Amino acid sequence: MKIKKSFPDKSGHFGSFGGCYAPETLMGLLIDLDKEFQKIKKDRTFKKEFEFYLKEYAGRPTNLYLARRLSSHLKTLKVYLKREDLLHTGAHKINNTLGQILIARRLGKTRIIAETGAGQHGVATATVAALFGLPCVIYMGSEDIRRQSLNVFRMKLMGAQVIPVQSGSKTLKDAMNEAVRDWVTNVRDTFYIIGSVAGFHPYPVMVRTFQSVIGQEARRQFLAKEGRLPDYLVACVGGGSNAMGLFHPFYHERQVKMIGVEAAGHGLSSGEHSAAIAKGKVGVLHGSKSLLLQNKDGQVQIAHSVAAGLDYPGVGPEHAYYHLIGRAQYVSVDDQQAMGGLKLLARTEGIIPALETAHAIAYLEKLARLVGANRRFARTPKTVIVCLSGRGDKDMNQISQLI
Repeated sequence: MKIKKSFPDKSGHFGSFGGCYAPETLMGLLIDLDKEFQKIKKDRTFKKEFEFYLKEYAGRPTNLYLARRLSSHLKTLKVYLKREDLLHTGAHKINNTLGQILIARRLGKTRIIAETGAGQHGVATATVAALFGLPCVIYMGSEDIRRQSLNVFRMKLMGAQVIPVQSGSKTLKDAMNEAVRDWVTNVRDTFYIIGSVAGFHPYPVMVRTFQSVIGQEARRQFLAKEGRLPDYLVACVGGGSNAMGLFHPFYHERQVKMIGVEAAGHGLSSGEHSAAIAKGKVGVLHGSKSLLLQNKDGQVQIAHSVAAGLDYPGVGPEHAYYHLIGRAQYVSVDDQQAMGGLKLLARTEGIIPALETAHAIAYLEKLARLVGANRRFARTPKTVIVCLSGRGDKDMNQISQLI
């Protein structure tokens, strides 16, 4: 776990984004959490413990796999897949939940809560809670429970209580609302494991720190294979933890282009999408300032994506900052294109990605055309690392219905 001094500032701001817009009840806890987080960054004992569980329990390092048949299909791109789907629980989420539960134990918390959309963060939270013998409550929108029944069963099998949320769009935003209400009520004994680079400071930087193992490994592995840095990094973006985990270790390498892929749902002009960067405005949601989908009155709009994990009306504040300063480019892929990406990877490499990850795969076809249109690069494929953030087991029922 290599941690560099960088933004955010002491108040949790990435430029004008971020911060800590929290109820008074939570402020003391968040201040204590930030102090503990600052301690563990310098604590060798914590580092050894965290790295032990990442290696011996989660299964790190993950492979950086050269997708030869996919690359041949795309022609102008040489694609490497960072195989987070091979981790225990099937996605990158376990990196963050392991880090956070170790902090929770240091703070003496005896109860764990979390929100989840696609269910992967819920599964990862239930997993680490079972590992350390702590009771666990997961809030999940009833619409997501319908879409992700397999993950609901997995959470319950590990002893977690899954509470359906019936309010609003019945998806991730509403689950997070209920988790915050629980936290405010049970602040003394409860630790809230947030699943993305969003929420109150210090959560965005804390989650990014734990997920940066993705980019740190990918950087070393790519240098060993190619002797240089990649031309592109590509990852799907909802709240954005898998993307930020890949992007951040390359932040200072300006020659490496970063592309975050948002969910365009039924199309950006339809109003039924989750593209907060493409169509959002500055606002405050779940404790931080970022780009949010809002109506003309400033009310948060209902988001849509075929992928439950991208079905969120906002984006992590660090992504909003990367967009503002031009360090990363953010594009969008709709539901139909994402299904095409899923089929493409399944049929060229025998790998079925999660619907979230399929958005990143789908964008590769457009990127390949853009690279091919530049005659200078037509004969020399550009190198790309794609964060394969999760596997598609959880989506099989939904995919079979869609197909």
